[in-house]
Amino acid sequence: MESDYGVPRELSDLQKNRSLYMPELPPCLQGTTVRVEFGDATAAADPSGAHAIARSFPLTYGQPLAHFFREKSKVANAQTINVHPAVRVGLVFCGRQSPGGHNVVWGLHEALKIHNPKSVLLGFLGGSEGLFAQKTLEITDDVIATYKNQGGYDLLGRTKDQIRTTEQVNYAMVACKALNLDGLVIVGGVTSNTDAAQLAETFAEAKCSTKVVGVPVTLNGDLKNQFVEANVGFDTICKVNSQLISNVCTDALSAEKYYYFIRLMGRKASHVAVECTLQSHPNMVILAEEVAASKLTIFDITKQICDAVQARAEQDKNHGVILLPEGLIESIPEVYALLQEIHSLLRQGVSADKISTQLSPWASALFEFMPPFIRKQLLLHPESDDSAQLSQIETEKLLAELVEAEINKRLKEGTYKGKKFNAICHFFGYQARGSLPSKFDCDYAYVLGHICYHILAAGLNGYMATVTNLKSPSNKWRCGAAPITAMMTVKHYGRGSGSGATTLGKPVVHPATVDLRGKVYDLLRQNATRFLMDDIYRNPGPLQFDGPGADSKAVSLCVEDLDYMGRIKELNEYLDKVRTMVKPGCSQDVLKAALSAMSSVTDILSVMTSQRPE
Repeated sequence: MESDYGVPRELSDLQKNRSLYMPELPPCLQGTTVRVEFGDATAAADPSGAHAIARSFPLTYGQPLAHFFREKSKVANAQTINVHPAVRVGLVFCGRQSPGGHNVVWGLHEALKIHNPKSVLLGFLGGSEGLFAQKTLEITDDVIATYKNQGGYDLLGRTKDQIRTTEQVNYAMVACKALNLDGLVIVGGVTSNTDAAQLAETFAEAKCSTKVVGVPVTLNGDLKNQFVEANVGFDTICKVNSQLISNVCTDALSAEKYYYFIRLMGRKASHVAVECTLQSHPNMVILAEEVAASKLTIFDITKQICDAVQARAEQDKNHGVILLPEGLIESIPEVYALLQEIHSLLRQGVSADKISTQLSPWASALFEFMPPFIRKQLLLHPESDDSAQLSQIETEKLLAELVEAEINKRLKEGTYKGKKFNAICHFFGYQARGSLPSKFDCDYAYVLGHICYHILAAGLNGYMATVTNLKSPSNKWRCGAAPITAMMTVKHYGRGSGSGATTLGKPVVHPATVDLRGKVYDLLRQNATRFLMDDIYRNPGPLQFDGPGADSKAVSLCVEDLDYMGRIKELNEYLDKVRTMVKPGCSQDVLKAALSAMSSVTDILSVMTSQRPE
């Protein structure tokens, strides 16, 4: 199989057309000269974890933000990078394939060659395993030609392995030194970018000259924070899944006798489920975050769905579509506790067929209650991040069975008077992730590839390429870089009952969950009743590359107000104005007004920063 990496693809007419599409760079990256401005030193979003992060990353924590500008921009402190020696850069795909990943390679390759034709980009074959084994493919114009704007990761292949153990980190360092790499670009999600931060720190400590850069590419959409507005692949995944969901909605409305339970990819967070709901308007979505926040049991969820089915039946509607995120099963408190027991026993070497006999009484009772197919799936070995194999646990079938049993019970009792309940289950886990990327993902990934080069040209290590103001046209995008350590948080875990003591976890880039106080969730709740009862199904259609739908972006991206980097710049401009207005010689009234305002602001900010985010 290795010999197939990078071979020219056989392209359909549409693929050929897409391979000719040229993403447009924002003005700040156009031309051969780009300027970089370094902002203030960054800090952890949660001050309570700052010390732990600084202790774990003494060389890469607290680095400044970087903003990129066009050559003629009027930014006083921006530096022009005039020297562009030939460099050698390696790139590795980590984690699951996400539409648009190939354009990161293309963008980085283009930027390297624009600034010095002698520069070399090496792709590691087979993901992190290829990195450890030093298996590479040199990216050339001919190699990348049939992969431009194409889906999948088949140019280089990938793994889901981590680069975390001492042995793995050492293998990576040996590879970078042996290949004389000036930079290593890691393409992936939260886990991969946490590993990138650790590599950057270790390389710096070992005086290894290779600089490490991360790129936010994950279909889950959970690598979101104050610096990262969206992930490459999320837009495509949601658009493709939304079309599939809307097709099912139309089928349900036509047959009027089926309830469709659809489980969607997304790992622990429900971003994909939320976005697909807003795009296609199914009748119901059960969010993992809601379940966790309300501590709903599996029986609570079953009742919630049954009540909805019964309410619809009273309006002679015996059909519907229900979305479930794959992380739902882990968010159910009693199931999560059961999984923790199972995983602990598996780590102790207990074989799967013996585990049921060693569970605690309550866990054993829940385990035996589950249908046989779920029991088998719960016994699967956990992922490398210790989470359950969520894609393999058929939560949709479990809930469909429980709902059917409860509806039949209500039917016998006479409280449910609708037609016989018929469920059809789907898992949309693999249908979308190899899709041709949307126009947005093509543009976004290509731009991030260019930014990776400029991060390396600026000599930065342990940074992630960022683009903000993404909901605007690409000519208004703001390009920059943020230290990955500034995106890290430290979880606080309880230790024993009643003691009040807590223990700190390791600093990592944690997946961002759906904000139950945010604008996107609020929009979802506002429409929940209409979605449930009125069958206002919406079909966004297939991916559009031209015409009215080509430039559409994720609803959640457009609803949220995320331009953090822009606001940082705006704040600095206000501070500069204050310095200009309040100088020695200004009036007493001006000075008093400034002091009063600043005192109020600092008091408010002191209170806010002393509170640990939930």
